[in-house]
Amino acid sequence: MSHSRRNAPPMLEFLLEYDRVVEVGVGRRTDLAAALVASGVDVTATDVHRRDVPDGVRFVRDDVVDPDPSVYADADAVYARNLPPELHRPALEAARAADAEFLFTTLGGDQPAVPVERRTVRDGTVYVARTDPSGRE
Repeated sequence: MSHSRRNAPPMLEFLLEYDRVVEVGVGRRTDLAAALVASGVDVTATDVHRRDVPDGVRFVRDDVVDPDPSVYADADAVYARNLPPELHRPALEAARAADAEFLFTTLGGDQPAVPVERRTVRDGTVYVARTDPSGRE
């Protein structure tokens, strides 16, 4: 399945830079994971509930508040869409423990609860968290 840039999920262009990614809280929105796999990225999707994921996407039941470090260990990036503020720090910590980048979007007017760089995309803003511990607040 190929995606034109116009119809591609907003975070796709940023995530294509990575070889291995983990999506936190995939839910029922699997279009981004599918697009990444179609583009040759190794994708693991997580959620606290069992979810159906597209062919080629590995699913692991995991709670980022109490994560299994092995799920994130080989990731180049950890990402999440519409991530609620109470999960920003736990997801950042999971990414930091794996020495991975952390990219996310928020829902509505929620602001990031961790230090970030903002990247504007077609449908809003992608936040890139500072995963280097020396960049902490």
